[in-house]
Amino acid sequence: MIRNILFICSQNRLRSPTAEHIFADWPGIETQSSGLGNDADVPVTSELLAWSDTIFVMEKIHRSKLSKKFGRDLKGKRVVCLDIPDDYDFMEPALIQVLKRKVIPFLPTP
Repeated sequence: MIRNILFICSQNRLRSPTAEHIFADWPGIETQSSGLGNDADVPVTSELLAWSDTIFVMEKIHRSKLSKKFGRDLKGKRVVCLDIPDDYDFMEPALIQVLKRKVIPFLPTP
């Protein structure tokens, strides 16, 4: 069974697209990313949340905003806060390293 994984940050430009990219080929999952900011490249939608089985947010503030704006859409969803600050560039090796360390324990074993 394929699990759908959604990564969320603020603008969907650095952290969440990096996560989507590095886990795209992980066996047993499909990945997408989006952002909670008003000018996010791919904004979070009810449809994306309905698609997802597990949602990874980068910061606690993202979990709060997500709950406020989409509380009804989160019923039965697992929301995991990774505590990754907005200190990285897209595909930065240090970001990839921290994402792998924090996300892999939640993924199916390849």
